[in-house]
Amino acid sequence: MLLFYRLTCLSLVWLIPFATAHAQQQPSPEPIRLSAREAVDYALANQASIKTAKLDELIQLAKNKEVSGMALPTVNGTGQYQYNPYIQKQQFNLKNLGQPKDSFINASFQLPQNLMGEVRLTQTLFDPSVLVALQARKTLESLVMKNVTKSEIDVRENVYKSYYNVLSANKALTILSGTIHTMEKLLNETSEIYKNGLVEKLDVDRLRVQYTNLQTEQTKLVNLLELGTAALKYQMGMPLRQAITLTDTLSTEQIVADVANLDKFDYEQRIEYQVLETQKHALEYDLKRYKLKGLPSLQLFAATGAMRGSDKFDYFQGQMWYGYLNTGLNLSVPIFTGLQRRRQVDQAQLAVKKADVQMDNLKLAIDLEREQSNSTFKNNVLTLQAQEKNMALAEDVYATTRTKYKEGVGSSLEMSTAESDLLTAQNNYFTALFNAIVAKIELMKAYGKL
Repeated sequence: MLLFYRLTCLSLVWLIPFATAHAQQQPSPEPIRLSAREAVDYALANQASIKTAKLDELIQLAKNKEVSGMALPTVNGTGQYQYNPYIQKQQFNLKNLGQPKDSFINASFQLPQNLMGEVRLTQTLFDPSVLVALQARKTLESLVMKNVTKSEIDVRENVYKSYYNVLSANKALTILSGTIHTMEKLLNETSEIYKNGLVEKLDVDRLRVQYTNLQTEQTKLVNLLELGTAALKYQMGMPLRQAITLTDTLSTEQIVADVANLDKFDYEQRIEYQVLETQKHALEYDLKRYKLKGLPSLQLFAATGAMRGSDKFDYFQGQMWYGYLNTGLNLSVPIFTGLQRRRQVDQAQLAVKKADVQMDNLKLAIDLEREQSNSTFKNNVLTLQAQEKNMALAEDVYATTRTKYKEGVGSSLEMSTAESDLLTAQNNYFTALFNAIVAKIELMKAYGKL
């Protein structure tokens, strides 16, 4: 009698890791009514992975502004104080200054106390690395935006699966509760018949065992349903204490609906392909940067400042300061860099080729995923339709057997067999129901429609 337990345990096992974290919002005192679409919308606004991806996007935007600043001028101020307790002297030949013969003297061109202040402006006029960085900004921004989209798709998939898992378990609990109610009536009727001496005690005991087993399965299913609901809240980023009510229904007709128009497919519909394509563009900019490193760079500079030397520290007494102003250009021409730039270009070219190989392989993987998801969905729908018919048939058999048993023309063994067959059919139906909705979600994701 562990059929319902195995059903729900199988469908919930992948949700167990939710217990490591929970959201921080304050729960509402009233239950929140949620459709599947509303649950997804809530998750997109509150799920931690979405928030993290959006923070990564803001970080990249800040980096883009940092790159933009590389094209703007920089202004730096510096100050220097120098004290020389022992002043270095140099020897000079006075003959070089017009004396008739060699005559040497020792002189110093420094003072013990020296103070200088300077403001320097630098403006990049041409730098290949700055140029490529400015060009690559939009590509890097697009990459993090696509990562946000990828996180949103993953969240949609997890929320949909969790939502419909809870719906499936709720439906199973409803039918199991109905079976228990019917079994309880049958047990009470059989007990009265036993009191009248028309059935054996063994018949009553057998029904009581079945009734107890069904109650046990109901308790297990309620507990696992609570776990599935908590897992759904975690996938949504909702406080676990918040009460919710699911408003959608789950049926075979709903599962097979909205699956048309999957023939027109383009790889650009898959976010994984878009991400890899954008990464390739970023690698191409990297290649361009290494190639342009062989070009010269040019900078404009201008500096102004003042300095003063003295034999004592009297800089705050208003003595004369000597100012200066200079401006010019710095040209840097790479001539030979030990072939490092050539090797960097080779590595960047190989990285681009590797991205091409990955994109070709991703296309094959996407094609395989589409074929597998299509086949799995069709098979699961066929299985669901068959199990739905089997469950209806088992319900008819159980009802007929119960009537025969009440009229005294059926045995308790037949009743037990019919009840066991009904539980098996119900278990198979709910397993097929959950598998079909999961297959549909994976099919929509494979075609980039989730």
